[in-house]
Amino acid sequence: MVEVKWTPVIVGLVIAIILGIILELFIGSWGGLIAYLIATIYVGYTVGGDYMNGAIHGALVGIVAAIIVGILAIIGLGAVAGGVGAAAGILALIVGLIYGAIVGAIGGIIGILLRGQG
Repeated sequence: MVEVKWTPVIVGLVIAIILGIILELFIGSWGGLIAYLIATIYVGYTVGGDYMNGAIHGALVGIVAAIIVGILAIIGLGAVAGGVGAAAGILALIVGLIYGAIVGAIGGIIGILLRGQG
């Protein structure tokens, strides 16, 4: 079983959200992907260990960030478009969870590779 190191996960989460907002302003939707990758590479590099450790920590960052962004999307779209907007936000949350977990795991593994462990 992998012991979760929460400090790098929280730092990675903050990096993913703040960097995602900034990069999406400048380069569009690709900014979110780049922000997730940078944040999860950082987390994988910081936690060390083997590939599984990096993948789990990276996926954890991706999932938690997707939940936060998804909740904001549900609130924002619900306020603008009512029930249909909230339903679209829920769908975006589900897709975001899958996307965040996959990208996060890949980023975590890349971080482990950059560190030279695994």
